[in-house]
Amino acid sequence: MNLVEIGHLIAIARKKRKLTQGELAREAGIGRTTLSLIENGSINEIGINKIIALGELLGFEVVIQKTTFQDVLSEQI
Repeated sequence: MNLVEIGHLIAIARKKRKLTQGELAREAGIGRTTLSLIENGSINEIGINKIIALGELLGFEVVIQKTTFQDVLSEQI
């Protein structure tokens, strides 16, 4: 999953909970502009702590798992 996909999931979950970007950003301890960039897939990098905070507030679990080299190749094609 890439940052664009993560941002899209965050936006959908936020809207389902009827939260504004400002409300979610405040609860997560990040700026509203940063949240907007995340949701729009316009941010190049984001710290894992921000993703974890957003995930916890929206009911997501952040999981890191090992992929095989073949999995990585198939994503790039």
